Amino acid sequence: MMAEIRWKIPALLMALCGSAMAQSWQPQTSGVTASLRGISAVSDRVAWASGSGGTYLVTTDGGANWRAAKLPGAERLDFRALHALDEHTAWLMSIGAGVSSRVYKTADGGANWTLQFTNPDEHGFFDCLAFWDDRHGILAGDAVDGALAVFTTDDAGAHWRRRPMPPALAGEGAFAASNSSLVVQGTAGAWIGTGGKLEAGARVYHLGADFAFISVTPIRADLASAGIFSIAFADAKHGMAVGGDYAKPQDAQRNIAITADGGSVWTAPPSGPAGFRSAVVYLPRHKAWLVTGTAGSDISFDDGKTWKNFATGNYNALGFHGDEGWAVGPNGRIARFKMD
Repeated sequence: MMAEIRWKIPALLMALCGSAMAQSWQPQTSGVTASLRGISAVSDRVAWASGSGGTYLVTTDGGANWRAAKLPGAERLDFRALHALDEHTAWLMSIGAGVSSRVYKTADGGANWTLQFTNPDEHGFFDCLAFWDDRHGILAGDAVDGALAVFTTDDAGAHWRRRPMPPALAGEGAFAASNSSLVVQGTAGAWIGTGGKLEAGARVYHLGADFAFISVTPIRADLASAGIFSIAFADAKHGMAVGGDYAKPQDAQRNIAITADGGSVWTAPPSGPAGFRSAVVYLPRHKAWLVTGTAGSDISFDDGKTWKNFATGNYNALGFHGDEGWAVGPNGRIARFKMD
């Protein structure tokens, strides 16, 4: 009971104070026209972004200047996922059938790249990538032979091992939209959100060192284009999943779920964002949840009970370090979040 009270009081205070705050996206110049879907913030000054056409970008001055380049030999790849450690070290993950799904790493700010991993499954398709620290990482892909393809590394990506997974449902898969349908949280493991045309609804896999637990959520999964697109956690217990149907950007039907027990049970809050949303992050200083998607961005100061729509621009993904971060989208769109 006391833990529940401690969780609700700060949220209530922020809800009262949040009404006086103004939120906005401050556009920045990327210098590219690629569709951007990868964004990883290392600090309030350093961030990496990635996208189509083998494109990656890095800033070391908070986004005042973005240095853009194409990874040599990978100009036809779509880098939907990335994870950065600092201004020197980052991993890029491309999507596509079979060998088009790859993982590259740089340790010198992009001057040189090493191809670390190529999809071993002819009909496989990578979706998302995450790291717990500088050595331990995980990536997830569409189902192969009846189970999600999940690989882990404990040597900074030099070697990847397939993890045994429980059976997937027919048509079930993750979405390679924002590199956040897979999330890791401290030592509590990893969570993968899925969708597709599933009778029960979108599902969440919670993976530990020696277990895999699957939960059904209230988020819609009635079409191949519907399901969970992003998951984030405030701590090991309290999390949020968002999504909907990406083919219907304005449709706010069953696009959100929350958990207070680490993902065992997911419920729908009283209200949700104003449409399909492909990314969610938690802002610890403001005790707020921020979501974005192709039809706009919303913020909640009361753990998803109420939402304020503050922008209608098209963004795909969010990358935050604490309360500081960026959104990226089509045609090289990139913007920094501002809270007044």
